[in-house]
Amino acid sequence: MSKVLDHIYQVIGNTPMVRLNKIAEHHGVEGEILAKLEYLSPGFSKKDRPALQIIKEAEASGQLKPGQTVVELTSGNMGTGLSIVCSGRGYPFVACMSEGNSPERARMMRALGAEVVLVKQVNGKPGMVTGEDLAQVELVTQKITEERGAFRADQFTLPGSYNGHRLHTAREIWEQANGAIEAFADFAGSGGTFVGCAQGLKAYNPMIRCYLVEPETGARYAKLPIRNNGQHQIQGGGYNMALPILDSQDEKLIDGFIQISDEEAVAAARDLARLEGIFAGFSSGANVMAAIKLLRGKEKGKAIAILLPDSGLKYLSTNLY
Repeated sequence: MSKVLDHIYQVIGNTPMVRLNKIAEHHGVEGEILAKLEYLSPGFSKKDRPALQIIKEAEASGQLKPGQTVVELTSGNMGTGLSIVCSGRGYPFVACMSEGNSPERARMMRALGAEVVLVKQVNGKPGMVTGEDLAQVELVTQKITEERGAFRADQFTLPGSYNGHRLHTAREIWEQANGAIEAFADFAGSGGTFVGCAQGLKAYNPMIRCYLVEPETGARYAKLPIRNNGQHQIQGGGYNMALPILDSQDEKLIDGFIQISDEEAVAAARDLARLEGIFAGFSSGANVMAAIKLLRGKEKGKAIAILLPDSGLKYLSTNLY
C-alpha cells in the first residue's frame, strides 16, 4: 500500500488508461482507442503535470525564489494546477484569464487560494476565446509579472511545459499499453502535451505516428483557411496563434493533422459520458473524435493513444451538458 503523502500535488501523475470499447463499437470502427484519464488528476486536468514540472525546474535553476509570487496566463486548467502546486510549495499565485472561459474555472482557482484576474474579450464571445483575446490576457500577465517582481510560469515557452509529459505521461502510456501503441493524437493548446508525448513515444518507437488535432475553424498548423475569425467552442486551445513550443520542433514530429468541428467534439464528449461513464470536457471529445476519424481512415485497425484532458465539471455552465 502507498505511504501517506504530505500534499495533494504529490498525487499528480500515474493516471489510469482505459480502452474505449463502447465508443469504438458505437462508431463501427476497427482498432483500439486507448484513453489516458488525465481528468482524474487533482486539478482535474492534464495541466497539473506541466504546472508541477515548471515549478520544480524553476526552483532547481534558482529562477523561483522562496515565497516569490508566481503569475501565469491560463484558460483555467494550467491555473488550477499552479494553484495546487503553489499552495503546497509556498508561493502566492496570480492567474490571468479571459472572461470568455467558463466561470467554473475561475471559481475553482479562487477556492484553491489563487488571485484571479479576468480580462475582457477583444473579439470573441463567452465560450469562444480567440487569439486576439489571449493576446490581451498576455499583456495583462506581463504587466502584473513586472509590477510584482513575479516568476512567470510561461506554459507557452518553458521546457517544463513539455518535459512533464515527455518524462512521465509518455512513459506511462508506453508501460500501460505494453508498447502496443501505433499512433497518438492530441488537441493543441500550448503545444506542450503534444510535443512532450510525441517526443517521449517516438523515443520508445520512432514508427509511432503523432497527429496534431485542431478546431475546424482554426487549423493554423494544417495551413487551412481560418473561418469565423477562428472562433470555436473547444476551450483551452486552437487559438489560431503561433505556439513557440511547437514551432521550435522538427516538423517530422508531426505526422499529420486532424480537424474537429464543435459539433463533433460535443457529440463525442456526450458519448463518453453516456457510453463509457467518463465525464470529460470539450477537448476530450475532440481527441476521441480524432481517434475515430483515424480508425476510419489511415489508421484502420491500429491502436491509438489519446489523452482525456479535463473534467466535464468545468463546463456545467456551457451547452456541453
